[in-house]
Amino acid sequence: MAFALLYLIYFILVAFSLPCTIIAQTSRNVSLGSSLAAENNVNSSFWPSPSGEFAFGFRQIGKYGFLLAIWFNKIPERTIVWSANRNSLVPQGSKVELTSDGQFVLNDARGNQIWYADSSRTGVSHAAMLDTGNFVLANGNSTYLWESFHRPTDTILPT
Repeated sequence: MAFALLYLIYFILVAFSLPCTIIAQTSRNVSLGSSLAAENNVNSSFWPSPSGEFAFGFRQIGKYGFLLAIWFNKIPERTIVWSANRNSLVPQGSKVELTSDGQFVLNDARGNQIWYADSSRTGVSHAAMLDTGNFVLANGNSTYLWESFHRPTDTILPT
């Protein structure tokens, strides 16, 4: 009897904690219409993974430009592990945007398209920076339509 009561209490605690966990994980999704700009204020130019281990956004490289990249966010060196546009720097004022129709594009300060994530399938509903170091574009069922892991650069990640 005591075992059954403990089991019931454990089940109730787990059941009540599940919605909080799900909400915490989905709150990091990047919604349609969101954007980041390449600016000198590094705190406003990235989207972190839920744990904060990785970040996606703009990193200033020297004085001359910015790189749209993924990096380790919790270590002082902030090592870049992936970059869009093959390590080509973009000028200050460039912007990456998840448009309202689900396209993910990088434009320079004048609005000229520099790079885009080729998600030829339609139905992108959000983007997310995952704790694995993978940046994804997903549909409403969380099926990945585009992911940075399918376009590797020169860094191998633990997962």
